[in-house]
Amino acid sequence: MARVVVVGAGIAGAAAAYALRVHDVTVVDGAAAVGGKLREDGAEQFLVRVPEALDLVHALGLGEQVVHPRTATAAVWSRGRLHSLPPRTMLGVPSSVRSLLGMLRPSEVIRASADLVAPGDFPDEDVAVGSYVRRRLGDAVVDRLVDPLLGGVYAGRADELSLFATMPALRASGGPSLVRSARAAVGPGADGPVFATLTGGLEQLVRSALAAAGAEVVTGRAVRRISLTATGLRVVHGPSTDEKVIDADAVVVAVPAAPASRLLADVAPLAAAELSGIDYASVAIASFRYDVAPAGEWSGFLVPAVEERAVKAATYSSLKWSHLDGLGLVRCSLGRVGEVALLQRSDEELMSVAAADISAMTGLPAPVESRITRWGGGLPQYSVGHLGRVERIRAAVAAVPGLAVCGAAYDGVGIPACIRSGYAAAAQVG
Repeated sequence: MARVVVVGAGIAGAAAAYALRVHDVTVVDGAAAVGGKLREDGAEQFLVRVPEALDLVHALGLGEQVVHPRTATAAVWSRGRLHSLPPRTMLGVPSSVRSLLGMLRPSEVIRASADLVAPGDFPDEDVAVGSYVRRRLGDAVVDRLVDPLLGGVYAGRADELSLFATMPALRASGGPSLVRSARAAVGPGADGPVFATLTGGLEQLVRSALAAAGAEVVTGRAVRRISLTATGLRVVHGPSTDEKVIDADAVVVAVPAAPASRLLADVAPLAAAELSGIDYASVAIASFRYDVAPAGEWSGFLVPAVEERAVKAATYSSLKWSHLDGLGLVRCSLGRVGEVALLQRSDEELMSVAAADISAMTGLPAPVESRITRWGGGLPQYSVGHLGRVERIRAAVAAVPGLAVCGAAYDGVGIPACIRSGYAAAAQVG
């Protein structure tokens, strides 16, 4: 049995601890409670068409709490009204030009249709999503579909995010036509729901995984440094006036890029340098309760940045999830990368701005209850060249016996991707 320390008690760290449960595992986190971005108003759902999250839910005995959305259709606010999101897109890249009718102007649909006959190859080297999609399909597809979809996932901008990292399926299906590549990537479609959540909240997934791991969990004590010893690795945590030391055979670093960079500076300096180059976007979640339910058949809507609204996405929680039926809940996301001034406003100002946006776009009255949850540096930005950066980080970390990294900074920001990342880190050190 090895002594393993996992730094970070989010879903990636919890997954790593669970996979290492045959060992003596200690999980250390600077926050007051476990859960990471699954706490409070963090992530609200997980993808079920890949296995990791749902398999873990059932392995932990939480299967009876699984609930799927009552509607999977979403809308986009554009040019003064809500439009149904075209079906079967690849993060906004349409799999059919015809599906753009009604969403875009006729001239913009004609411009997009040029992709079907225009020559050219899928890029051999990584480029920004926006630059490539604009060239193939035109500005409107990027500004009014791709950018809001990427903004919803990464809080980033299409003109800055990596094509290879955010849309790997397009790369695998890549051909001259981007529309046809998207059609091949999304496939013929599958029956059944795409997403799920837990009626008791997704934070349970972390707590249950840590409990099943039999891990010792230390919260409220940030790890200060990691160093090499003659027999393994040393982890020092807590304030300078009350430092505690854990000597370990292995360490899994499951925190965001900036703190990971600081912790790896002595043991894996090349990895630390690469991690310092990963930018993050801060976001805020405004949660409202209304006396009336929103109208429409959608589960929520996205807002393109070109609309110049504070709200970038809204979820009709009470319509989407059956266990919240009748509560009149709407959840709004604010903040894209670079929108520093917006998020510097007070909680009261942010709630007021968000409520005004929702009222203007849906006709809902003033909410009867409101709250704000802030996620400073919440979402990593997969900039052009991200995949190469991750390869260099992993190579530098792998050169240190017993050391591994995992989390949203590397291979995906969704819950299944973070679980998969945690499992891979566990396999590397276990």
